[in-house]
Amino acid sequence: MDPKGISILGSTGSVGQSTLSVIDYVNAQTDDPVFEIEALAAGKDVETLAKQALKHRAKFAVIADPSLREDLNVLLADSEVEVAAGPEAMTSAAARPCHRVVAAIVGSAGVASTLAAVQAGNDVALANKETLICASGLIFSEAKKSGARIIPMDSEHSAIFQVLGKKCDVEKLILTASGGPFRTTPVADMVNMTVEQARNHPRWSMGLKISIDSATLMNKALEVIEAAYLFDMGPDEIDVVIHPQSIIHSLVSYRDGSVLAQLGEPDMRTPIAYALSWPEDRIGTEVKRLDLAALAQLDFEEVDATRFKAIDLAKRALTLGGTAPLILNCANEAAVAAFIAGECGFMDISSTVLETLERFELNGFSKSPPSSVEEIAFLDAEGRRIARDVLSAAT
Repeated sequence: MDPKGISILGSTGSVGQSTLSVIDYVNAQTDDPVFEIEALAAGKDVETLAKQALKHRAKFAVIADPSLREDLNVLLADSEVEVAAGPEAMTSAAARPCHRVVAAIVGSAGVASTLAAVQAGNDVALANKETLICASGLIFSEAKKSGARIIPMDSEHSAIFQVLGKKCDVEKLILTASGGPFRTTPVADMVNMTVEQARNHPRWSMGLKISIDSATLMNKALEVIEAAYLFDMGPDEIDVVIHPQSIIHSLVSYRDGSVLAQLGEPDMRTPIAYALSWPEDRIGTEVKRLDLAALAQLDFEEVDATRFKAIDLAKRALTLGGTAPLILNCANEAAVAAFIAGECGFMDISSTVLETLERFELNGFSKSPPSSVEEIAFLDAEGRRIARDVLSAAT
């Protein structure tokens, strides 16, 4: 059997590197490789991209920053790897025929390439939640036309995907959240939290932006929106519960009173492996096996809405519908960037998102979801502009 081609968009990030780790392990278990690398794409980390392309014998390597093309050419000069750079090259990488495209580019920057993959009929293992938040209508419409399937790769949505029965039987989806680094920090002290403190996640090693989102619980809020779109559920049908051990990744509550949960060690390689293999037999991983006796107990807490405003913001955006989820996302990205740059405080992130949403609400934003990449880009830019205005007025 020929190996299955995998393209990884965002290969130098944590999800991309974990995906390559899973592929290495699976291929090492058999005489003939199960997977091969069709394309690798990264933003600016040209040296890591080149090393990955050489090690994994990628057919195609793309760097998003066109100014780095020559650097990539030099690093891959003596190889058979095809090299390209720039936004169009990213969409070309996504559209190359393959078994699965791993969409792991952080933020709204991943929308165009994910859309290109879907339009080409490639199944997408989705680790970029912002794509659905910004362009769910467009993504699902194009997937229906092409026959492409969207397989959740975030651990929470993978958990739901694995245990979800008939939708008519489902009462609620329950996402779990670790609570991040400030789960027990007094609310009054959170005003003075630094970037270094916010990025120090107790369970996961992630990029800077997503680490900040986890500290505000905005990452979980975005997952609420993604879950609503993936599984066709309303905001009142999705709950979040704090679960510090991160062993239960999500639960589904059914109308007969039963609750099904997916458990496992907090390791992204498990949902990655499932997303690469579904709907066929599961593939093995090196993930540590769960020892319930050693755990002894699992703890749960309600989300403190005073400490973490993001969940309510997400449900408000879902209720408003239309372009509101997109505006929430771009306002958050602008506010997080300002916090990282030292231009606002930690608690200003959620308040900026709230005021940006309110301004759009007052201005009569569209009730229809964006219908093109160009419209998404325009709204994204407008949302960021308003968020920056909000931040400027606060200083």
